[in-house]
Amino acid sequence: MTVLSQSLMRLSIVPLGVAMLALAGPATAGPASSLYYGRWTVSEDKPVFTPRGRLYKTIDVAPCGRDFCGVSVDDSGKCGPLLFRFLGKHAATEDLHGHGKWGDEQKNIVIMSYGSTDTGENAGFELYLGDGASVGSRSGSMPKFHAGYRRLGNARCAAR
Repeated sequence: MTVLSQSLMRLSIVPLGVAMLALAGPATAGPASSLYYGRWTVSEDKPVFTPRGRLYKTIDVAPCGRDFCGVSVDDSGKCGPLLFRFLGKHAATEDLHGHGKWGDEQKNIVIMSYGSTDTGENAGFELYLGDGASVGSRSGSMPKFHAGYRRLGNARCAAR
C-alpha cells in the first residue's frame, strides 16, 4: 500500500506545481520595474508620422522569452507587428542597442531611458532609428525616426 500511496502523492503534486506556475505568470526577462516595460506613446502633443513611422506611435514593450520586445499598437488598441527585440538582461539598467523594423528593412535602433524605476515619475525614453551607429550626430548617422515616449500603463500585446 505504501508504493501506491506514494505514486498517488506524486500525481497530486504535479498538477499543484503546474497551477502554481500558472498563477505566477510568464517568466519575465527582467524586473517588473524595468525602465522599459509597459505601454508607451509618443509624448508630443500633435505628432506627424510617415506611414512607416506610424507603427512607432504607440508601443508595448514586454517580455518575450528570455528577451523583451516592442510591439506596435494601433489607435484602437489592436496589437500590430513586432518592431524590435532586445536581450532581457539589459532591460533594467542600460541603453538599448539593436535593430528595429523600418518598412521592409532593419535599421539600427537605440533606446535611452530616463526617470525613476521605483516611482515611475517622469519615466520615459527616447527612441532613435537610423542607418548610423551614432544616431544623435549629423550626416549619415541622423535618425530616420526619433521620438520621445511617455508611459500609458501596462503592456497588453505580446510578440508573435
